[in-house]
Amino acid sequence: MIALEPVTGHYLTLRLGGEPYRVYFEESGSGIPLLCQHTAGAHGSQWRHVLSSEAVRKSFRVIAYDLPYHGKSLPPEGKAWWAEEYRLTKHFLMQVPVALSRALELERPVFLGSSIGGHLALDLASHHPDEFRAVIGLEAAATTPGGWLDIMNHPRVSNAFKASLMYGLTPPTAPERYRRETEWVYSQGAPPVFKGDLYYYSVDHDMSDAELAAIDTARCGVHLLTGDYDWTAPPAVSKQAADRIPGATFAAMPGLGHFPMCEDPERFLAALLPVLEKIRAAGNPA
Repeated sequence: MIALEPVTGHYLTLRLGGEPYRVYFEESGSGIPLLCQHTAGAHGSQWRHVLSSEAVRKSFRVIAYDLPYHGKSLPPEGKAWWAEEYRLTKHFLMQVPVALSRALELERPVFLGSSIGGHLALDLASHHPDEFRAVIGLEAAATTPGGWLDIMNHPRVSNAFKASLMYGLTPPTAPERYRRETEWVYSQGAPPVFKGDLYYYSVDHDMSDAELAAIDTARCGVHLLTGDYDWTAPPAVSKQAADRIPGATFAAMPGLGHFPMCEDPERFLAALLPVLEKIRAAGNPA
């Protein structure tokens, strides 16, 4: 007997910045929509353990997408993308989950993102609070300067080197098979993509104290979770951001690093499920 996983994949076309993009996503479960954003230079396979978690999918419709230029979401056909530098901006990145939610006719989904996705959680809560009932930012910070470097897209620097850097962001406490899988995913990215994503991570995402303080958690809840082995956005930095948002919550995740959902899924789910339950119990705020 063939044992199929409870996960299905789909393609749809989103108009982003006036251009059509064919975007791939996987989904499972039913209930409150949960949009999952992968980290810089990676793709939606990082969320495979959340997609297959019975505890999550019994109450949530989990949707994990590949950003354009990532994974199975290829570059757009309608423009000469190879003639320009790939650079991920806040404006473009915010469009993706909003457009996907509208295309799928989701009712105020929860947004869950890690790294660039964690930063995006804060930007969405600030700029699109009525599109989402809550955001969950993993490894999030108000600003993380210094990561947009030419070495991340250089003809003498291989994808294996970039992947090994990311392996160094996983905790020694995590299962080795998942640390290596996290590294493997990073070796698959197109060469310009990691550096281009880091433009958003280290340059275009830069929130002031006033922007954080203006986020209305009565309209869109904000929950931050950060692994204590993450040295790019350590727990103290994430807590500092949460402390500036009235009503936001923060928790450190012991034994986890920068890729909690894929480096140690069992430990991550133990941290995530109480937050999801809190959001579920709160219902859909007006």
